[in-house]
Amino acid sequence: MDTSNTTRRRMRSGAVALGGMGLLAATLVACGSSDEPDKRCASRTTLNHLNSKDCKSGGTGAYYYGGYVSAGKVTGGSFDKSAVTRGGIGGHSSSGSSGG
Repeated sequence: MDTSNTTRRRMRSGAVALGGMGLLAATLVACGSSDEPDKRCASRTTLNHLNSKDCKSGGTGAYYYGGYVSAGKVTGGSFDKSAVTRGGIGGHSSSGSSGG
């Protein structure tokens, strides 16, 4: 058996795997670079998480930026989009009030 062919074949498959990892890393960076914070629909008075259609024109909800939903209520973010900043890959940090 010719070992040079085996070595060459292994190197090619390794290059494919490395190329795939580079593509995955570039995709993650591109997805995490948005300046838009996460948003969800919520009630300004009760902080209950609502269906997104409730934030459409004429709906009873308002967009809540950043934060998360816990026990059906939004928390850790703000109704003021400018008070919330997005950071890093997959993460976000928030500042500002959790309501109002």
